[in-house]
Amino acid sequence: MEKFSTPQKYIDSLTPEQKEVIQFLHDKIAAMFPQFTPYMYETVFWGGSEQHIICYGKMTYKNSAGKEAEWFQIGLTQQKNYVSVYLTAVEDRQYVAEKYKDTLGKVSVGKSCIRFRKLENVNLDALFALMKKAVALAPK
Repeated sequence: MEKFSTPQKYIDSLTPEQKEVIQFLHDKIAAMFPQFTPYMYETVFWGGSEQHIICYGKMTYKNSAGKEAEWFQIGLTQQKNYVSVYLTAVEDRQYVAEKYKDTLGKVSVGKSCIRFRKLENVNLDALFALMKKAVALAPK
């Protein structure tokens, strides 16, 4: 698996079309949350598919086994055919991405993941508002 030492090196590795979208979102998230230092998380899923996620913010939570774990508050990645934005937040026992999916436009949502093919398919105002909500809801 290729490792990227910085989010910008990951962004620079993308195709021009992918880079334009990810760079736009990365710049917007960085401006909205200057207190976060973006970092990379990399893993391999079943079947060997690589996942490179630009992460913003860190939080500590208790997993289902009751152990504390550290995770990101917002994640951003380019999949083969779409962009994924991860929002690690729960409100009223619902993942915020699922709870507010009807406000986001032409996207696919699963638990904490928002997926879309083109920026114009997304209600960006709603997406950025949801990011702010997710950060506000994160465990301190």
